[in-house]
Order: sequence, then C-alpha cells, then structure tokens
Amino acid sequence: MISQQAAASIRGQRKEGLASKFSTDKIIVGNKFLFLQRNENDLMKKLSDTEKSSLGEDTRLVLAGRNTDETFGFVNVPPFRGSTVVYKNAADCMSRRNRYTYGRKGNPTMDALQDAWSELEGAAGTVICPSGASACTTALLSCLKAGDNLLIVDSVYRPTRDFCSNVLTRYGVTITYYDPMIGAGIEKLIQPNTRAIFMESPGSHTFEVQDVPAIVAVAKKHNITTLIDNTWATALLFRPIDFGVDISINAATKYPSGHSDVLIGLIAANEKALPALKATHGDLGVYLGPDDIYLTLRGLRSMPLRLREQGANALEIAKHLAASPHVKRVLHPALPSCPGHEFFKRDFKGSSGLFAIILNAQTQKQAEVFLDTLTLFGMGYSWGGFESLAIPFDASDYRTATSFNPGGRAIRLNIGLETPKDLIADLDRALEAMAKA
Repeated sequence: MISQQAAASIRGQRKEGLASKFSTDKIIVGNKFLFLQRNENDLMKKLSDTEKSSLGEDTRLVLAGRNTDETFGFVNVPPFRGSTVVYKNAADCMSRRNRYTYGRKGNPTMDALQDAWSELEGAAGTVICPSGASACTTALLSCLKAGDNLLIVDSVYRPTRDFCSNVLTRYGVTITYYDPMIGAGIEKLIQPNTRAIFMESPGSHTFEVQDVPAIVAVAKKHNITTLIDNTWATALLFRPIDFGVDISINAATKYPSGHSDVLIGLIAANEKALPALKATHGDLGVYLGPDDIYLTLRGLRSMPLRLREQGANALEIAKHLAASPHVKRVLHPALPSCPGHEFFKRDFKGSSGLFAIILNAQTQKQAEVFLDTLTLFGMGYSWGGFESLAIPFDASDYRTATSFNPGGRAIRLNIGLETPKDLIADLDRALEAMAKA
C-alpha cells in the first residue's frame, strides 16, 4: 500500500522539477493503488482531422495510434500484458465502469494499432485477429447466417475458400463462386438470399484485378454486404472503404508487420458493418497477444518505405522476366497483359512486391531445377517480408467458376528489399539451368 507520505513525497519531487514534463499530473491515492490522473497537457500536439488530412501518408502513419500524453512521453506504446483488470471500487466493478474491463476486450496496445489502422483505412473501426485467415473467417461470420447465400470470387485465397466450402456449408450457408472478371455481371448471380459478396483484388496467385466499383454498385442496389481481402495492396495503394466496400480485410502478417515474425489479421469496417463485426469478434473470443501487436505497430511505421521499395523492385524484375525466352507469361497487375489491368490503372496508386510467372517448362523436374538453383530466394509460404521468396503453385485443381490452364509451371515470387540486379541475376541463372534440364 502506498502511504499518504509517499504520495506527498512524489508531489514534492514533481514540484522540485524532477519530472517537470508531468508537473500538471494529479496523484490520487486509492485503497491499494496509486493512480495518475493526467490533465490535457501538450506532450504531443493534437492534430485535428482537417490538419491530418493535409499530411502525407508517411507522416500520418508515423503519427497514427500514438499519444505520448498516455505513455509518459515515450514514443511507442509498450506491450500491455494482462488478463485481469482491477477496479477502484465495488460500484465500478459491478457496472463495469472502467476504460478496460478484461484483457481480451482491450488494452492500450490494441487501441494503438486499431486506431492507426482505422485512420489508414478511413474506417469507422478495426478489430484484430490472430492471423489473416482468422480475419477472413471472422469477417464472413459477422454478416452471414444459416440459409444465406455468399458470392465469393473464384481466385480467392485458398484457406478462405476452404473455410467457405468446409465450414460455412455445414451451417447452412450456400456458396457461389464467380469469375473475378465478372464486374457488373455479378447481378445475374444474385439470389433472394444472397447476403454478402466477397472480393479479393488482385486475385490470390493469379492476380486478376476486379472491377470493385461495379460490384459494389450492384451490391448496394440489393442491400448486400461487400467484403474484400486487400492484403496485396494495403490501404496505402487501394482504400476499399473509399470505393464503398463495407469490410476491408488485411493479413497484416505481410506488409504491416513486414518482418516474417508475426501472424496477425486486421479487419476494418464502415459504420454500417462495424457493430456486427465487433459483436462477432467478441463472441468468438478472438484475441492476439500484445507482443505481436507491438511488433506490428513497429512495422507499420516503415510500411510506406518498404512497400514503395518492394513495389519498384518487383516491377523492374517483372518487366525483365517478361522479356525472357524462358518465361511464358508474367502475372503482374501493373503490366498490360494482366487481366483487369485497366481497373488497376484506374483504382490503384501503385503496386506491391508480389506477382507470378508462368515458366516455359512442362515438367515438375524443370520447375524443381529452377527453384533449387535460386540462391537469393527462399522457398516458403507467406510473403510481404523483407526477404525474397519463390513457391510453385497450381490453381487448376480447385477453381470451379473459371479454369486455370497456364501452359507451363507457375511460380509465385515475393520480391524483398535486396538489390534488384542481384535478384535478376539469380533468376536468370535459375532460368538457364531450367532450360537445360
């Protein structure tokens, strides 16, 4: 227990200037604890929404989710670890009158990331999930019930597809897959019980860019909730909520955290979709520990720089590979040959570091030689980290609304922060080795 004398001593120290930054703080002695009640001092100048809107995205991401008034002047919000939150008195406890009530339901570290991401997305609010797959499933559960129909793009991330086909169907939700290039034609697929349309643009592995505004217009006409997996672009390159999408999902495992050491998903929603999203998120007991959230916040500050560099590197490499005789096709949204390139030019601010190539190779052995010859590319799943990766893929065995017949072996490339000429030389060596196999 802190005595009245101890509190008086602290006050005295403050008056003597030992903590002059906090000289307007007020010490409150409770039954067992010492509380600091902070006045509205100016450790960090508060900017109005109007002032923030005039700032560049890099500046806004440096400032977003930070309030040094609440962190005693420290730049970063620390990881708040804890399950139990104690109350000052019985009345507060019984009425749950406290800023935080239980560890799973919120802490300052969670607030910082949610606030920062909501600001970046232009969203009414954000919830945090323990992975990108968890974010996709939580978002879908927030807007579907037994008897509903879901329209979902055929190029969707495979784990999301598996959840729809293996889990949602068990609970009475029917699933209709659609061609990613359908645009306004999606209206022909709408049934009386269609409640949600799920998009992913560009598409997973095959990178088709959807006509999001056309699909959203149809959805609004029929009062259907729209969701999009926006992991490839992040809100820096494409802001779904600005285009009328209700729910924007991001596997923050990728670019926001950026260092291949965190699994995390973020779901941002507009005012219409947020209440159901928050309720579902709470009812499912979804939670992520503060250390992973802290690492994501740290990664978020440098995301614009990394995304620009990786995007530029990837485009340079994609153009080089497009001219190679050993590459049949390059699937990159910024190249005119990519399906939906016109929508990319219209809607996106730039491209990220992920794309695919179709090799002029027909056998598995040739693909293996290509991959095994690479020295600067790791072989591993996920992407968006600082290191370059290459994995083989085949979408032909699960697509139902469209077919995947690339005419060669398909490889997905994640371009990292290495020097582009080094990566190009590595790829060229691997292609030459493949051609000789």
